[in-house]
Amino acid sequence: MTAHTTDTMTITLSSSVGDKLTELAQHTRRSKSFLASEAIADYVERELAIVAGIHRGLEDMRAGRVTSHDAVMSEIDEIIAQAEATQRNG
Repeated sequence: MTAHTTDTMTITLSSSVGDKLTELAQHTRRSKSFLASEAIADYVERELAIVAGIHRGLEDMRAGRVTSHDAVMSEIDEIIAQAEATQRNG
C-alpha cells in the first residue's frame, strides 16, 4: 500500500467565494477543504497540460516542424473556394 503525503496550506478567499464554497459544501455534503482541494487539483492539472503544450510547440518551432501562416491561410482559402463551388453546383 502506498502512503499518500499531503501538504497543508492556508488560503484567503473573498467573502463571496467563501460563502459560495460553504453553500456548495452543504449541498454536496462535502467539506470545504475537500472541495477546495479538488478544485486546486483540477486547476493544476489543466494548467500543467497547457504549459506542456506550449513547451511542445516551442520544441516544434526549434525543430522546424511548423507551417507558415501564409501557407495555412492559402490552404484554408482553397478549401473554402472548393466548398462554395460545390454548393453552387450542387
